[in-house]
Amino acid sequence: MGACSNGGSNHASPWMEDRRLWKHVHDNVHGNIYLDPLSLKFIDTEQFQRQASGFEATCFVIFIFISTGLSHMVYPGAVHSRFEHSLGVYWLAGNAVEKLKAHQGLELDIDYSDIQTVKLAGLLHDVGHGPFSHLFEREFLPQVIQGSKWSHEEMSLNLIDYMVDEHNIDIDSGRLKKVKDMIIASSKNAPVKSSKEKLFLYDIVANGRNGIDVDKFDYIVRDSRACGLGCNFQFERLLDTMQVIDNEICYRAKEYLTVHKLFSTRADLHRTVYTHAKVKAIELMFVDALVKADNHLLISSFIHDPSQYWKLDDSVLKTIETDDADELKESRDLIRRIRRRDLYQFCNEITVPKDKLDHFKHVTPQDIICSQKSGGISLREEDIAVSNVKIDLTKGTNNPLESIHFFEDYNSKDKFSICKDQISHLLPEYNQDMLVRVYSKNPQLVEVVSEAFENFQLKMYGVKTQVHSTPERKRRRVLL
Repeated sequence: MGACSNGGSNHASPWMEDRRLWKHVHDNVHGNIYLDPLSLKFIDTEQFQRQASGFEATCFVIFIFISTGLSHMVYPGAVHSRFEHSLGVYWLAGNAVEKLKAHQGLELDIDYSDIQTVKLAGLLHDVGHGPFSHLFEREFLPQVIQGSKWSHEEMSLNLIDYMVDEHNIDIDSGRLKKVKDMIIASSKNAPVKSSKEKLFLYDIVANGRNGIDVDKFDYIVRDSRACGLGCNFQFERLLDTMQVIDNEICYRAKEYLTVHKLFSTRADLHRTVYTHAKVKAIELMFVDALVKADNHLLISSFIHDPSQYWKLDDSVLKTIETDDADELKESRDLIRRIRRRDLYQFCNEITVPKDKLDHFKHVTPQDIICSQKSGGISLREEDIAVSNVKIDLTKGTNNPLESIHFFEDYNSKDKFSICKDQISHLLPEYNQDMLVRVYSKNPQLVEVVSEAFENFQLKMYGVKTQVHSTPERKRRRVLL
């Protein structure tokens, strides 16, 4: 597996009912993945299989749509489906809970039902994603539905209920509820759990306590590998050394650097892949195309009904490209520009100063226009695109290590936190970046937009803070 090693042992559960009912598939990250009969009932539905129809890859060379969205349009090898990722999370979730049972079985009272529930949560955690991953809910929907609070996690819950009813899947209602609670465990809408429950099970797939979960384990390794990037984060060490103390998964203190690498590798992927300047240019264009097509294709109307929503996938791109309707002309033209690499032109980016972050407001095209000096070409909002990109370790400006509990050795039941200064003085003083990138939708306006953006920086921050300026060959272009 190159720099990123295989995850987990390739063995089926010791609690198999009938091995003949199980199936296995070979995954290029984790090796053989064994699928239990109940999971297969969900996998063998058109709703789950929908995840295999779209581009997915690294969050995130010009189009990366699944875990990474449109990144594969910049990293050509970064193409995999959310289907593969879901199987990977299913497998790692099973490995995690089985390791806990092996190490603390009598103490934790983990049974086969617990294992299957956690695995199902891993399998189904992303089933509610829209076309082109997070771009759909974070960029497209807010532009066509004012104040949209729609989330793919909530749709996952609705879609799971629909799948159970539509395909008469025999699953205990109590187990089904736990599966859904595990999926939204990291969200603001996560239900409050009783201290009598096995709360540690809710930390495995979507960890709302500290952000360490098998969802990250899979996509970090899968995306790094797909993009040809090095990956020195070894999640196996965390799986092998974790221990439950006071109903919480804790980690051996000697693995504190492995924990930090999890978050720093994630941040590196966001900076170099998921939010690559060209990837964001393509995403801006694609969102514009979806917004312009929405009145005709009614894309946003699908989000309220699971029976219709599951039919919405990445094929909407081909629909826009091939439909000759006059109402789709602007959208068609944008998609064709993407295909021909006639992209919105990157002008400049800034990293917002730390002392401005607490009161930062998203920069808009209007902000840039208001900073244009009088005379010459007058910019319009439709000439400019702005991308506000937040990159953090996973807890905003807070150090994620502060939310994690460690233990000294396996004989100890005392848990403790490790502060940053105890680890290394090389770790960042601040744990979040806010990048503002400005693009010209018209290649001939790059110089005008760049100058207006520089004026905006002087007005807001007193200095021009961009790391690299617009190349001269682009700045010399003038409107004909």
